[in-house]
Amino acid sequence: MLSWLDEFLIPLITSMYEAVGYLGVAIAMAVDASSFPVPSEFILPFAGFLVADPTAVEPLTGGRWLLLPTIAAATLGGLVGTWGAYAIGAYGGRPLLNRFGRIVRIDPVDLDRADAFFARHGGKIVFWSRFIPLLRTAISFPAGIARMPLGRFLLYSAAGSLLWNTALIGGGAALGQNWEQVKEWLKPLDTLLLVVGVPALLLLGAWRLGLLARLRGARHDRRG
Repeated sequence: MLSWLDEFLIPLITSMYEAVGYLGVAIAMAVDASSFPVPSEFILPFAGFLVADPTAVEPLTGGRWLLLPTIAAATLGGLVGTWGAYAIGAYGGRPLLNRFGRIVRIDPVDLDRADAFFARHGGKIVFWSRFIPLLRTAISFPAGIARMPLGRFLLYSAAGSLLWNTALIGGGAALGQNWEQVKEWLKPLDTLLLVVGVPALLLLGAWRLGLLARLRGARHDRRG
């Protein structure tokens, strides 16, 4: 485990959970979903361990940590963070590309095609990206730039995040004090998904760029 997890993240997450309970889970997942490096593979199994610990007190309710509220807090917090990243892409990145995109050979027609692509396939991309390291948080920004319909974006984000959160929190609850083993088990899967998922999306992007280049060439030939 990276030293910063032991020296900084573990004490911080422990303090948050002890101080504000479910709200701390939501805050941690909001930060994670906004592309800040707070690994959900760590913070969620720890929350699951608290669910399994009969002596752990959830401070907001004064009772035991319960599974369903913990999953709900993680999912809602993640949606807040992912909506924030989407909004940055939609209201920050999109205007910049509209204004300066031609400098990097991106014109409004390209953005319109990106909009159409996310309108047709964005749900599947957003859903499956929630299970792929790096992409599970990074996908929100381009989805915002492409102006994927916000309702569909949040729906597919919630569906993917709910399954991911349930698996990690449930795994931590099942393992109890050995909750850190979840992260070790996920390492081979994370590596596989990185090896397969990221190149697949890069190839898809290259195919899209190649198609756009051919379309530009065809337009240029017709004009000539």
